[in-house]
Parts: sequence; structure tokens; C-alpha cells
Amino acid sequence: MATRNSEKIFSYLQKIHDRFEQISAELSQPETAQQQKKFRDLSRELFSLKPLEEKFHPLRRLLERRRDAEGLLAAADEKEMTDLVQEEISALDGEEAALVAEVEVLMVSDREEDSRNAFLEIRAGAGGDEASLFAGDLLRMYMRVAERKKWKAEVISTTYSGIGGIKEVILYVKGTEVNKFLKFESGVHRVQRVPATEASGRIHTSTVTVAVLPEVEDVEVDFNPKDIRIDTYAASGPGGQHVNKTESAIRVTHTPSGIVVTCQDEKSQHKNKEKALKVLKARLYEHEKSKQNESIAQSRKSQVGSGERSEKIRTYNFPQNRVTDHRVSGRNFNVGFIIDGDLDALVADLTESHVRARIDEKIKSLIA
Repeated sequence: MATRNSEKIFSYLQKIHDRFEQISAELSQPETAQQQKKFRDLSRELFSLKPLEEKFHPLRRLLERRRDAEGLLAAADEKEMTDLVQEEISALDGEEAALVAEVEVLMVSDREEDSRNAFLEIRAGAGGDEASLFAGDLLRMYMRVAERKKWKAEVISTTYSGIGGIKEVILYVKGTEVNKFLKFESGVHRVQRVPATEASGRIHTSTVTVAVLPEVEDVEVDFNPKDIRIDTYAASGPGGQHVNKTESAIRVTHTPSGIVVTCQDEKSQHKNKEKALKVLKARLYEHEKSKQNESIAQSRKSQVGSGERSEKIRTYNFPQNRVTDHRVSGRNFNVGFIIDGDLDALVADLTESHVRARIDEKIKSLIA
């Protein structure tokens, strides 16, 4: 008999299949094609359902073959026949377990979200100058991740601290499945190490907050241009006389939400404005998602907390040469490898933990 989990998974896939067929029928209607927004929304939903729809028929065939084999086993009266049927059932068990595992991953994944490029906002938290220096280390870490993955990484805006560290930086990362890999980076990153300026060798603890914001298309974010205020000012920081004399820096304020984005790294006011608006759209998209479904998408405040030392997702302990991600139990990682952008093993563990944590909840909510 099929396992209880397989039956639940199949019931879930049946609902996905029915919805997929319904949307396909709607999209084939001439009146749907004439309604741009409806057509776009249905097409996007169909795209997101397709990977699960493709698992429906293979799992149905597997369960049917298993039921047939169990019927043969019940009717078999010779040991040789019984052994053959049991061998076939064992093989089917393996195929079934592998297919169910694939479905579970797809159930808690969002194909469209995973495929997006992303903005990373890195901010120094508690710890003063050491926090700003570690923010610079994390920026270099993500740049190395991008290099390893053959992604394109571009700094959108930077605010420097007095000692050359980073108070805040926005990094834009473009490539294949960027958001899928980086989405677990949102939160407070705690560092424990001896600062270069610490003569007594005392270990210092500081924090940096990271928020990952998926890039969105213009059609996905609807805001009134009248709700946007754009201010210009002279940039500050590295860059020579130009940044001090030219009002090329841009500050964009979205009045209804209170979201503010600044950009000053480009010499061109037009380019700074273009980049700032892209970041604003990403923040507004996350803001709207958090209002629609708090359990699926959280606001930036929920992602990063206040930056206090106790609110952490990961600790980088340099004296002990280990990185501990507090969402993955029982395993530490080499701090040198992680800081050099080798996050593959860590992200694999986080992905597995994420799937296991959400799968039962997903099944209960969708087939109850």
C-alpha cells in the first residue's frame, strides 16, 4: 500500500493539476486575451504551477503500478512469484521516494521568485567601527559569491564610515537563480574577532544586517508618480572633488510607505535616479508581499531586526575558525572558506532545513 505521505502528496498534486487545467482553459478564451492584466496574472500562475503539474502524471502511474503489484502479491501462492513481486515493489518504493522528494522541494519553492535577480542591502549594526569593517568584509564575500557563480555584481550605493568601513551598501546581483541562492542571507550576521585596533587582544562582538530584495519588473509594482519625492544633493565619500561640488546624488522618498532610497555612486544624476527607483520598486514589492501574506514574505524590518547582538542568523567566529548558522543544527563551517564566498554547502543545508520545516505545513494548508 502506498505510504500515507505519498497519498497526501498525490492529493496535493491533484489540486495543482485541476487548477492548471482550469487556467489553461481560461487562457484559451478570446475574451481573456483581451484583458491584459488578467492574461498576465494567469500566465504567471500557470508558469509557477508547471513544474508541479509535470510531476502529477508520473506519480499517478507509480501509485497505479504499486497497487497492481500489491494485488499480485496478495494473489501469489508460489514463493518464486512472491519474491519477484516483492522485488518489484521494493524498486517502486525507491522510485516513489525519489519522486516525492522532488515534489516536496518544488512545493516550497517559488520558481518565479527563485529566478529573480536581487538587491542586497548591507548595514553596519551594533559594534561601532568594527561593525562597519565587517560590513565591508560581507560585501567582498558576496562579490566573491557572484564571481564563483559567474554572476554580475554591481554596487548601487555606498555610505562610508570615518575609518574606511561601510555604514551601508546596496549591491545588485544579476545572474541565474540569484534569489534562490541568496534568499537565506537575510538577517543579522554576528562577528567575533580581535579588531586590528585592539592592542590587548580582546575579542570584540559586532553585527551587520543583510536584507535580500528580489528585483521586480515595472508591471509588478504599481505606484502613483505623485507619491514620489526626488531630492538631489552633493555626494560625499571617496571620489575627489566631483562628489563635493556636483549635486549628482539622489534621494527618493515614497510618501505613503515612508520608504527612502539614496544613490550617489554614479557621477550622473540620471543614472543615480534610475538605480534608486529600481531599489525602491524592490522594497515596495517586498512591502506589498508582507501585507498580503505575512507567513510567506516578511518586511525588511522582520528580516533584519534591530541589529542587536542577540538577533542573529549566523556567527562568524574568527579565533575558533568557524561559522555557525543558527538555522542549521549540528554543523559548523570554515570561516575562511565562507568569507571567500564558498557558500554552497551552507546553502544546501539551509535549503534542506527550509524544505523539511515547511512541507507538512504546506500539505495541511492546501489539502485540508
